[in-house]
Amino acid sequence: MVNKVLVAGASGLVGHAAIEEFSTSEDWDVVGVSRRIPPDLSGAELLSIDLTDATACASVFGRMADVTHLVYAALSETPGLFGGWLDEDNIKRNDAMLRNLFEPLSRVAQNLQHVSLLHGTKAYGLHHPDVLPERIRNPLREREPRVAHRNFYFAQEDYLSEKQKGANWAMTVFRPTVIYGDATGNNMNPIPAIGAYAALLRERGEPLYFPASAGAQQLREAVDARLVARALAWAATSPKAVGGTYNLTNGDAFTWQALWPAIATSLGMEPGGVREFSFATELPAAGEEWKAIVRKYELAAPEDITEFVGYNSMVYADMVVSGGRRQGNTILNSTIAARQAGFHDCIDTEDMFVSLFARMVEKQLLPPAP
Repeated sequence: MVNKVLVAGASGLVGHAAIEEFSTSEDWDVVGVSRRIPPDLSGAELLSIDLTDATACASVFGRMADVTHLVYAALSETPGLFGGWLDEDNIKRNDAMLRNLFEPLSRVAQNLQHVSLLHGTKAYGLHHPDVLPERIRNPLREREPRVAHRNFYFAQEDYLSEKQKGANWAMTVFRPTVIYGDATGNNMNPIPAIGAYAALLRERGEPLYFPASAGAQQLREAVDARLVARALAWAATSPKAVGGTYNLTNGDAFTWQALWPAIATSLGMEPGGVREFSFATELPAAGEEWKAIVRKYELAAPEDITEFVGYNSMVYADMVVSGGRRQGNTILNSTIAARQAGFHDCIDTEDMFVSLFARMVEKQLLPPAP
């Protein structure tokens, strides 16, 4: 039997990877929905729809009676990211987006079997000023009770839990750490930001400087978007995933200081010392240089550097690479729950960066190494 998976958030970092993953198997028919249709996805039906439009959602999802699985990875963010994480209107918007999709879908998809809900470590309140560090147990564990704070993750999960009553479908919730991938123009993907920064420096004949003095030696975690996609495929058909909530990481930890030389080498550059740089401020200012690079190397990337990277991804890169926000004690994620449930996938984070930049070059999104 061929199952049909609906992926909400097809143009996003996780949704893009999920569509690629499910499309590799003949066991799945795949349909992806997002406002912006990704130009580089094949093997799936792609629909443009605004999840904030309840009328349009009722029309589209009310006809999807054959959907058996849902991956909900859609997300609304406000410009600048951080304010939106605390904004009541944004909380309500994300809650409404899920409801606009699921209400009409659940009425017609009588063979719905499984829903994967994509959240993240903000579920622990790390971003929230009301959640003090001493209220968070380290490492982060899914079994810990919620630390009270307003969070659209809770609103979405509570809504689906209520809809499950009397229904026959199962649910799995994922909380990945910082996600890295090769999709462009997203809200929270540091890879295109680093790639564009490196291309600018290389074209100027300069080494790959590390962009900040803060945070270079702080222990960090990452997760490859492709690993998250494999977790979603696992959860879709694994009885052991039913009802679970799972942190996701690559399985190791890293420091930027130790990793930076490998990133430089993968991009055909020498590593440089520290030179302060703001992705959010200085990448847009280099727009003409980026346009010239795109034309010189006949890249498939947009000539507009902000369209290529995504402004919010520039802001995000300042946080996770440059260490520009809330530097403090290292917080790690336990992934024991996922392992005990049967998901054992992992990847060396250095190998992840090398692989992702190679994919960006292969897709002609970054210049080839000299």
